[in-house]
Amino acid sequence: MSSHAVSLPAELVDTVHANVAAALNEDIGSGDRTARLIPEHATASAAVICREKAILCGQAWFEACFHQIDPAVKIHWYTRDGSCIGVDQMLCEIHGNARALLTAERPALNFLQTLSSTATITRRYVEMIAGTGAVVMDTRKTLPGLRLAQKYAVSTGGGANQRNGLYDGILIKENHIAAAGGIAQVLTAAALLADGVPVQIEVENIDELQQALEAGANLILLDNFSIDMLSEAVRLSAGRAILEASGNISLDTIRSVAGTGVQRISVGGLTKHIQAVDLSMRFEWAV
Repeated sequence: MSSHAVSLPAELVDTVHANVAAALNEDIGSGDRTARLIPEHATASAAVICREKAILCGQAWFEACFHQIDPAVKIHWYTRDGSCIGVDQMLCEIHGNARALLTAERPALNFLQTLSSTATITRRYVEMIAGTGAVVMDTRKTLPGLRLAQKYAVSTGGGANQRNGLYDGILIKENHIAAAGGIAQVLTAAALLADGVPVQIEVENIDELQQALEAGANLILLDNFSIDMLSEAVRLSAGRAILEASGNISLDTIRSVAGTGVQRISVGGLTKHIQAVDLSMRFEWAV
């Protein structure tokens, strides 16, 4: 039984399975020795309680931790991914083999706490720029092995996803420009290699921005621009390119950044500066 279960995009189904299999292998190894303290056929029930206000994310990963160990475990949700959850709110109830519940508990909570953290901080950033027309975006600064999971969490929190990796987009940075001999040259080379993926170039000052615009760049990353520089970049671009602000973006500054008129704002902290949401699992034992 699973009420309010999340409906994942098809491309994430294999990701969930692989993430959870790796987490269980890491935690269980050759076997859960502590679980053997519990009678083999004992059953138990448990409830997951939230200790702080947050945005829930990670139901599929949470469920898979139990079901990869014992498909018969039953989970009933009282909320769903993307919902705001409050202090002392019960998120779900679980029933099944007691050993399975205890073995899956920590990996399941790890996924739910981590992904809820990314969804929660993303929602805060999104709310800070509401009404400006700008979009909050993630980066490749993700926890190793959890990139697609964290990008799902960003989407759940209301943010938008950049490229997944080095294979589905081209981001031209300082070293690429230097190696190619200049901005115009590197954009020409990238256009020949793009094969349909987006091409973005990072610039560090107004002069480089002007060169990129003159070379026909239509997606430009403004690295560590001041507010005045961002405003000037928007004026110079005049709609010729999509502009993305990046670098030292915080909850305190993002509203001012969005007010300059840039279309996109990328925030590495959505996925790397996270603090797990405080969740706990309470057990009740069958007698």
